[in-house]
Amino acid sequence: MKPKIIITNDDGINAAGIKALENILTDVADIYVVAPSQEKSAAGHSLSFNHPLRVNYIDKHHVAVDGTPTDCAMFGFYGLLKRERPALLVSGINHGVNLGDDITYSGTVAAALEGTLLGIHSVAFSMQYGNTLNFLLASDFIRHLCKNVIEKGLPQNTFLNVNIPNCRKIAGIEIVRQGKRIYRDKMIKKVDPRGKSYYWLGGKEPGFVKEKGTDFSAIENKKIAITPLKFDFTNYDAKEKISELVDFKF
Repeated sequence: MKPKIIITNDDGINAAGIKALENILTDVADIYVVAPSQEKSAAGHSLSFNHPLRVNYIDKHHVAVDGTPTDCAMFGFYGLLKRERPALLVSGINHGVNLGDDITYSGTVAAALEGTLLGIHSVAFSMQYGNTLNFLLASDFIRHLCKNVIEKGLPQNTFLNVNIPNCRKIAGIEIVRQGKRIYRDKMIKKVDPRGKSYYWLGGKEPGFVKEKGTDFSAIENKKIAITPLKFDFTNYDAKEKISELVDFKF
């Protein structure tokens, strides 16, 4: 019996990236696509608590959810597969990379995080922007990696954030750490025709700290960047320092 894979994303069920991912993995497993009915980019690890989830069953293997990528990961497991744990949850292929601090905003990465919390081996795939997006550029690698994760698994509480360069020929693969963004954001104030103020979050294109061994440097060198991530945010190195700040007796 073929293994099962849940595929989701944050660009929406009709996005080219998720369709390419389904085509790439269709020979690997039975595919269940559970994705937002509309684009939910930068949704982060958010859940829909204030309204019910509206679900559109396109067919037995394709479901559009009026919610976030995290909602979709949860519905795929609890709703569609009825708690039958799939061999893999794959998120993407995102339209644009998710590197450095950007992963904290990413709905693509959040879906893989949620899959891991549900006890499912999970991988997030993203591709660098360009004039065109050839989502099949790394198809053989994506298929190879997913097969290996299904067969061999991942370390406990770990999922993979995979970013693919947009280039004519991929130069290689690098296991890297999360890099550091340089944000240049600002709030742009506008006034509507009724004289009321409103704001856009804008600014210049963000940069990044140039360091070897990071996801940014790998993409810059036309390599696939693989970053193993975990959901334990504890800063263990800081525990002793923090204990000095809370030296207090009740």
